[in-house]
Amino acid sequence: MQRGLTGHYVPSIAGGISCQAFVPLALPPSPALMIDSKLQKRINEANRALGRLDAISMLLPDTNLFLYSYVRKEAVMSSQIEGTQSSLTDLMLFEMAGLPGVPMDDVQEVSCYVKALSLGVQRINEGYPIAYRLLTEMHQALMTSGRGISRGPGEFRENQVWIGGHRADEAAFVPPPRHILRDCWSDLEKFINDQPEATDPLVKAALVHAQFETIHPFMDGNGRLGRLLIPLILVEAKVLKQPLLYLSVFFKKHRHIYYECLQQTRMTGDWEAWLLFFVDAVAATATQAVEMAQALNQLHAQNKQLLSTLGRLSGSANQVLDALFDSPILNIATLVARTGLTAATTGKVLASLVDDLQLVTEITGQKRGRIYAYKKYLDILNKD
Repeated sequence: MQRGLTGHYVPSIAGGISCQAFVPLALPPSPALMIDSKLQKRINEANRALGRLDAISMLLPDTNLFLYSYVRKEAVMSSQIEGTQSSLTDLMLFEMAGLPGVPMDDVQEVSCYVKALSLGVQRINEGYPIAYRLLTEMHQALMTSGRGISRGPGEFRENQVWIGGHRADEAAFVPPPRHILRDCWSDLEKFINDQPEATDPLVKAALVHAQFETIHPFMDGNGRLGRLLIPLILVEAKVLKQPLLYLSVFFKKHRHIYYECLQQTRMTGDWEAWLLFFVDAVAATATQAVEMAQALNQLHAQNKQLLSTLGRLSGSANQVLDALFDSPILNIATLVARTGLTAATTGKVLASLVDDLQLVTEITGQKRGRIYAYKKYLDILNKD
């Protein structure tokens, strides 16, 4: 269904240039969403995929170990959409107090994404609603180091911004001016919290993400925060027990369709096309996450069997491998701290894992300060 323009324009000034800023209508869409048999089928497929994803804890010896690495993969991908060059290896090196191979600002931004998500899930579990306080706390966590520190952490923007184009009057899109932001967010906050009526959580996550991108309430970090809202809405609604749905890889792969669908929600009111794209993203991403969990579980079991060939070292090797399954990039000092083994024993185990079983790779090429990577684990995570 095409509804026409889903908002109105107001005059504004950006960079000293007059422009027309877009103020969206409040959700839900009007007329109501037209969910035909095609869209309903795809929604059902996405919900089934979410159900399988929620049952992922049945597949893994420890869901938190998968969550640790999977969240970091999402942080890297979401930040790459915004232009950072940090990789998963860079992030894990940084967290281990190593030296990443990219500018420190890049990896700090990715690390802050992890902190923002962790804070959001913690607050949801404490009973906080998804409201202004939670939103600004997460934004502050997201922007407290790297380049974001000068971009108004935890505060709605005070300036007019625009998206695309080198000047506001030629921009692809100009979000609402600052004096209307709080009203726009207030309307969206009510919709998120089922006022005046409840919305299916999957549909809600789709509509909220698009509307948040349209409002663009912060000077920076809107894309990352908008993507974080998706798993938070599903966790709050108890569709997922853990925040295991991250759409950044799908959005990055299909970025032109993603941006076009978002723009059409504003210009023509085609929310149904956006919802089709969104539920396809959910179905594909949830299915890939389950496959990744199965692959990691299989890797863990196969590699545990191999350790039995190490004789007297096998018990210590099991402890080292468990630590690497928790954090797949570690140095000897960290392994000693996590396993309680001596440095000498840890060194012998690593030598066997590197030379005999070829499960682990030393990645510095140095004689001192060596760092070890569980390469096959990282290969599974880095797929796609």
